[in-house]
Amino acid sequence: MRFNYLLSAVGLILILIGFLMVLPIGVALFYGELSQIHAFTIPALSAMLCGIIFRFIADKIDKIENFNDIKKSEGLFIVVLTWCIMGAISSIPFMLMGLNPIDSIFEAASGITTTGATTLTQFDYSHAFFFWRAFIQWIGGMGIIVLFIAILPQFAVAGRQMFFAETPGPSDEKFTPRIRNTASALWKIYLAFTMLEMILLIFAGMPPFDAVCNSFSTLAAAGFSPNPESTMGYNSNLITAIMLVFIFIAGVSFNAQYLALSKFKPWNIFKSEEVRVYTGLFLGIGTVLAITLIYNADYTNIKEAFLHGYYQTISIMTSTGSTSANYNSWSIPAQIVLSVAMFTGGCASSAGGGLKIARWCLVYKVMKTELKKILHPNAVMNIKMDGNIVPKEILTQIIIYVLFYFMIIILSGILVSALEDNLLVGYASSVAAVGNIGPSFPAEIGALGSYDTLHPVSKLILIIDMYVGRLEIIPFLVMLNPDFWIFKKS
Repeated sequence: MRFNYLLSAVGLILILIGFLMVLPIGVALFYGELSQIHAFTIPALSAMLCGIIFRFIADKIDKIENFNDIKKSEGLFIVVLTWCIMGAISSIPFMLMGLNPIDSIFEAASGITTTGATTLTQFDYSHAFFFWRAFIQWIGGMGIIVLFIAILPQFAVAGRQMFFAETPGPSDEKFTPRIRNTASALWKIYLAFTMLEMILLIFAGMPPFDAVCNSFSTLAAAGFSPNPESTMGYNSNLITAIMLVFIFIAGVSFNAQYLALSKFKPWNIFKSEEVRVYTGLFLGIGTVLAITLIYNADYTNIKEAFLHGYYQTISIMTSTGSTSANYNSWSIPAQIVLSVAMFTGGCASSAGGGLKIARWCLVYKVMKTELKKILHPNAVMNIKMDGNIVPKEILTQIIIYVLFYFMIIILSGILVSALEDNLLVGYASSVAAVGNIGPSFPAEIGALGSYDTLHPVSKLILIIDMYVGRLEIIPFLVMLNPDFWIFKKS
């Protein structure tokens, strides 16, 4: 890897992160929270200064006009560095507004990875605090690198390596000839849906500030809310229904959304096999959950049983983690049905977390094919997705990915369980962190719970899990190879 490329790229990103902090400063000014401005000006100016210094040093080594010849290893490393740096800088405002260092880092990591697990036990912080908390989720939902590729001309060509390092999936699919145009198209869709949800929530009676924060959270499939009781705190079935629809949208592949909306044929979205399976799982699990809620007398009102059944299903499926009801008080059968949704995930190339529906589809097809080969050993069987043959190397990568996914959950589950002296909390928090789900099933870290009481080392383990889950493991696994860490000046 070339040292000057890394310094120059990270320098550019640091400068832009500094500019992003102008927005919460504006919020603080708007609400007259002048005492909060320093919490953003200090990290903003520090980030920009460091960025300028990095660019200066890189230019002294060898001036770079663009990154058109960036290598894959460099792209991976820049992505990981960017996310870690963004998390570190994002935590500084939380520290300066009262959270301790570990909780600040946890809250920031949970925000930008769209996990939505919180350490807050009280919600008497400023508007600027909650805006920043929601805003970093929104940035993380689409992807930090995707934003920078969309607005920084230096990454117009080279952004491909970083784009697919940040948004890995079963295939490297782009739907416009230039990766910068792809990134811009994604952000336009993302912004349009966010604005639409804000408007609908305001008309439904939600306070404007809350509508902004909850829209950021919903489209990012994240879960943070300025209301301590999340969605249920607004006590409105209409608000719950609106957010349910947009959480569903957040879990749909942005590629499928673009291809459908650009041709003004929204129904074309269901031409995608993954979207059909995603929709079927949502309706299936949601219906079973609703029936279970009615059967076990968790709800006597059928409409509310289906509303909250569907809401909690899609919220957990997509790793959003917001709550329309305290599911920790539901009957055990209902919680068991809901727990199934924790392992599904959203679609590939969506804001949703988890293993992703596309991977589950291909794992199922691999298993089915292998069983058929036992009976027909000489048969030639190709595995297809949307009518296209999936290369064997892609299938191998997916199997390896799934194995590592569960290995990381098991390892972190063992460590957190030992630290907390609680097996359920250890494994439930690990599943929630790696899957970027946030709230889990033990009441301590559940629908209305907080990770505040966990051991500091447990929080650090879960922070790592969040980053690994959001970047989908591959960049971190590659970095374990000694050959990755070979540097040169230029």
